[in-house]
Amino acid sequence: MPKVELGVHTGPQDIALDELRRLWRHCDQAGFDLITVWDHFYQSPYQNPTSPTYEAVAALTALALDTQRARIGCLCFGMGYRNPAVLAKSLTTIDHLSGGRLTVGLGAGWLVEEHQAYGIDMLSVKERLNRLSEGVQVVRGLFNEEKSSFEGTYFELNDATNYPRPQRGTIPIIVGGGGEQRTMAIAAKYGDGSNQAYMSVETYRHKNDVLDQWCERFGRDPASLERSVNLHFQMSSRPEPADAKHPDGAIFGSPQQVVDQLGPYVDAGAQRIGLAIRPPVDWDALNLFIVDVMPAFR
Repeated sequence: MPKVELGVHTGPQDIALDELRRLWRHCDQAGFDLITVWDHFYQSPYQNPTSPTYEAVAALTALALDTQRARIGCLCFGMGYRNPAVLAKSLTTIDHLSGGRLTVGLGAGWLVEEHQAYGIDMLSVKERLNRLSEGVQVVRGLFNEEKSSFEGTYFELNDATNYPRPQRGTIPIIVGGGGEQRTMAIAAKYGDGSNQAYMSVETYRHKNDVLDQWCERFGRDPASLERSVNLHFQMSSRPEPADAKHPDGAIFGSPQQVVDQLGPYVDAGAQRIGLAIRPPVDWDALNLFIVDVMPAFR
């Protein structure tokens, strides 16, 4: 079986903080390569506005301090929620707290209910993607340059500095989203990686073909753009009914079935696969993955 990095995508919602932190530590000790949170103010997908949901920058800070070896990150910060220059400063601080283990995911933002409730303009898709394109450049400049200036429609920098510098000189930026006309173009032009989520192998292979085309259009080696995919973790420690249904982009069944499900994603171009774990955590199923699935890809 080909090698692939394995990650866990842990939603900071519908879970007690002690349990979430236990999950982070467990996955770090088990040898996962990347542990991520997501960026929402309300439960995602939206169902209940009173469901506990923890803010991503603060959660990521705790994740940095609770782990020792795995890379950490957020997939993905919504570009409309924070000034990207201030976000870059916060993320550089978290990078230092983690010992240089940070990876940053940036996206356009999409959850209507939280935009409306928090008074954040829900711009058109075109405007949100324009803002994402500018924001990625702002964050990149502050990560990479001694002094950074930028003048766009949405954001501006004037000889901005970011000290201390990221601990390893820069911080990788992943652009999240599967939009073929704009999002993938932004990833190919400005990102270090592209992350897709919850799709079939066939769709994922097609997305990587589109990314290759955008890289070639920009004169970039397609191999220089990291590819990753998040999948629903639906392994269970309890027997499934015979008629159980699973969405596209889910892994389920026995360890060998899961190995067989993951392999085609690697063949389709995935360099990292993230397991999206939603509460309540099925600890027995997670440990079954760690013991009987993970070694197949090491």
